[in-house]
Amino acid sequence: MSEPRSKARPRHRRSRTALAAGVPLALTAAGAFAYGGDFGVLGSTALQASAATPAAPSWAADTADGFASVNSLGQNGTYGGRGGQVVTVRTQAELEKYATATQPYVIVVAGAIAMNPVGKEIKVQSDKTIVGQGTAGHIVGGGFFLGQGVHNVIIRNLTIRDAYQGIWNDKDHDFDAIQMDGAHHVWIDHNDLRHMADGLIDVRKDSTNVTVSWNKLSDNNKTFGIGWTENVKTDITIHHNWIRETEQRNPSTDNAAHAHLYNNFLEDAPGTAIKSAYGNYSRGGTRMVLENSLFQGVNNPVIKDSGASIVQRGNSFSGTSGRNESGGSAFDPKTYYPYSLDKATDLPSILKAGAGPRASIGTTAASTKAAAVTTLTVAKDGSGQYTTVQAAVNAVPANNPSRVVIAVKPGTYRELVKVPSNKPHVTLQGTGGSRKDTTIVYNNASGTPKPGGGTYGTGGSATVAVEADDFQARNLTISNDFDEKANQHIKDQQAVALRTAADKVFLDGIIVSGDQDTLLLDTASKDRLGRVYVSNSYVIGNVDFIFGRATAVVDKSVITLKKRWDGSTAGYIAAPSTAANRRGFLIANSTVNGDVSAGTFYLGRPWHAGGDASLDPQATVRNTNLSNAIKSTPWTDMSGFSWKDDRFAEYGNYGAGAGPASTNRPHLTDAQAANQEVADWLAGWTPSAS
Repeated sequence: MSEPRSKARPRHRRSRTALAAGVPLALTAAGAFAYGGDFGVLGSTALQASAATPAAPSWAADTADGFASVNSLGQNGTYGGRGGQVVTVRTQAELEKYATATQPYVIVVAGAIAMNPVGKEIKVQSDKTIVGQGTAGHIVGGGFFLGQGVHNVIIRNLTIRDAYQGIWNDKDHDFDAIQMDGAHHVWIDHNDLRHMADGLIDVRKDSTNVTVSWNKLSDNNKTFGIGWTENVKTDITIHHNWIRETEQRNPSTDNAAHAHLYNNFLEDAPGTAIKSAYGNYSRGGTRMVLENSLFQGVNNPVIKDSGASIVQRGNSFSGTSGRNESGGSAFDPKTYYPYSLDKATDLPSILKAGAGPRASIGTTAASTKAAAVTTLTVAKDGSGQYTTVQAAVNAVPANNPSRVVIAVKPGTYRELVKVPSNKPHVTLQGTGGSRKDTTIVYNNASGTPKPGGGTYGTGGSATVAVEADDFQARNLTISNDFDEKANQHIKDQQAVALRTAADKVFLDGIIVSGDQDTLLLDTASKDRLGRVYVSNSYVIGNVDFIFGRATAVVDKSVITLKKRWDGSTAGYIAAPSTAANRRGFLIANSTVNGDVSAGTFYLGRPWHAGGDASLDPQATVRNTNLSNAIKSTPWTDMSGFSWKDDRFAEYGNYGAGAGPASTNRPHLTDAQAANQEVADWLAGWTPSAS
């Protein structure tokens, strides 16, 4: 191809407009290639199911990172109810029955459960996973309590909200979202906790080996308290949390032996009713390492007592005031567990889309007769079954009837990978702590000479080519690092990182990186449907770098704009070549950004592949944060075809690159937008992790 609803508030506080739910991701990498910490990585033990035993959902095998992963107190990591029965609950009685049982359970909360009486905290016992079903699982007016000795508990993907009793600094109602007194090995991940009577999270009375990751913590007085003991015992990891519109305890950490806080975004938005008293507070004998976090508008962002220690590294402060302190010695977190860091300045984008409940967690198969899962391992060092990804793909039997997970250990795999059409149900899964850890990369371009003569062509240049239905990829990077500058003698420089030509393709939590023509989302043929769902991912490029004729959704992701090889700035994001009467590209709930000049990029243009006038290209960009790189007239013509003759529109976008409706910038009406939702594109298919 060529170039909210309102909340009760104390009377003395001004009302304010709540941030919209699902504010896009900007998982943002801006232009910098600092991609880290991810969305919950599968544990190293792959799920194996026999034909006789129903396979548990893949998310039920997820294990904690951080201090919750450390082997101590007789508990080797935190895996919750893994291996126990998966049960779905819809009432308080059902939830209490399984959460308080002595045996392990994976408990899926399907829908909103209103607690009675208000403020009730269910006493969770050991070896439990309590997880919301997609974004539907809500606990309203109550929460959870983990008492002395309770261990190996995962609370994940839930919205816990609205125990607030109308008194802001409430001393009478100890209604927390999650409280633990003497518990250990607890993982609190991807939740939305807000508007409670007391704290959102209380880690008290020597609770230890706790990891709190990828949560939204908001709309509350007291956010997150740690301590309430004279002992210096607690080990806790707090990372990738979006803490906004909260007043105090963000968190307050008292007498923690090891407190590792990294990649958290603390936001006190201007003009709102809630004003921060302080941000991170290190009290008593706490030893804290505070890394790569962003404090925006926060008063007294970092404070410490005289006996406490704070070591700061890589943090960013914007519009803050008051105390910002550090001092003393702490510890090296990497002596306890591995982790990777995102840039602090990228966190608004990353967390606005990545924090909170995810649609892919908590979903269960409609049938209890789940198919067997086979896992093949790949490792460059020979510690797996195969040393190349393609060798593992080759080992998948033709017309395999059920899921095959190719678990790829960390490393850089310089190879070409093709998943042929007769090998459906394949998952490529990076097993590292970050999607940066596992990279599949090659450097063919369209004009690169083939060994047997001719050139590869655009589609043939792909590093990874997927022609099989029901393909999934997660927690890895797929890249084409063709060097345009060094290959100016090659005329056709389109260089595809990933090509899909199949139906039901789910790309979840990955990086797809290149320059021109990075991501080719195609179909097996012009008359075939090819649905693709890209979620919580990064797509990086500069010219037509999301293109093809698939019916594709890019949701809750970051689209990062790159400069060209010569340092100039100009480009196009989308180039759909949609068949008539089909849906094309939908970019939703995402962020467009990058280190490029203002007003230099188009949202897209119509690609009538081969000059085919029967095509009807479509691209809709909605509810997305557009940087100032986007032109005020964001669509343009291509190869003699006018974009105005095809289907290009926006709805509900915001940011410096957004603009009002005009003849050169069409916006959908509310009625039109109601028919251009993610579900309309997926047409009955609900992607879920396998």
